[in-house]
Amino acid sequence: MAVRRQPTLRDVAAAAGVAVSTASRALTRPGRVNSDTADRVVAAAQELGYIPSASARALLSGRTATVALVLPDVTNPFFFGLVRGTSARLRESGYVQVLADTEESAEVELDTLRKLRGQVDGAVLAASRLSDEQIAAAAADLALVVVNRTIPGTPGVLLDTAGGMVQALEHLAGLGHTRIVYASGPATSWSDRRRREALVPAASRLGVELVVLGPYAPVRTSGAQAADAALAADATAVITFNDLLAFGVLERLDARGVPVPERMSVIGCDDIFGADLVRPALTTVESPVERAGRMAADLLLARLEGDRPDDEDGLARDLDDDPVVDPRDAADPVLLPTHLVVRSSTGPVG
Repeated sequence: MAVRRQPTLRDVAAAAGVAVSTASRALTRPGRVNSDTADRVVAAAQELGYIPSASARALLSGRTATVALVLPDVTNPFFFGLVRGTSARLRESGYVQVLADTEESAEVELDTLRKLRGQVDGAVLAASRLSDEQIAAAAADLALVVVNRTIPGTPGVLLDTAGGMVQALEHLAGLGHTRIVYASGPATSWSDRRRREALVPAASRLGVELVVLGPYAPVRTSGAQAADAALAADATAVITFNDLLAFGVLERLDARGVPVPERMSVIGCDDIFGADLVRPALTTVESPVERAGRMAADLLLARLEGDRPDDEDGLARDLDDDPVVDPRDAADPVLLPTHLVVRSSTGPVG
């Protein structure tokens, strides 16, 4: 008994009386051809029992239906919400999300972006360690949206962690702290630089002395060094770059018999899973990370849908009367507010 050959896109195109490229657009992006043609192609595909493969769609449409989420550290719980937010929105629109871990390395990140060209339709670049010029150059070859970064001409979503840090400083000043450490993050972190730029004038306004220490790797194991340095600086409070660093600070202070918050108050940033489970529970800056992921995906989808292929058959020219708004024209990133969550790791000066 002969095995029935699976129908191909060419068979569908022949049955509908259109070019193969038109049949591809009708099945993958029906809004790019007129409705009569799209209906005819869909009817032919259904009658033949045609099931398009992902590789065929990519070859004929120039699209892979795949988007990359590029992260500096996939093991950092801060990014879990971002993964959920982008994945959910992309899945709703028929895209598959892949993750790329750049290991806190600008070199790895740059190499990753180069290798993604032609492999994905676009990418969400979170907490990039690259320079503005490097990101702008990458955006010229790959549709990009940035998270926690501002790049002229590139859409982005910005979490106002700098504002959250100022809230943390105000909280500590209100508790009577006058010498406060900021344990900074990676030297290549744009977000860290922005936070320091906000903290310095805020400290002057509040009449407190700010001691900036670091840079520290944003991991728990760096907390011991940060805690020792904060004690050596004779500070009564420390604000850390992220919660992982704060966890390490709490662990080190406990090992040295330093009571928190009686001798040292500690504030983190991100409100990751476990921030309310450590002892004492961590006061930290909470960010709407999952919402940021959804908004970043929306910006990227708008950019991808606005990127129209040439219409060989002239069947979609009537759509040109309704131009698509290009999110690259946006002057400013979307700014999402943060807020301080007060728990038991902060208290009055002892």
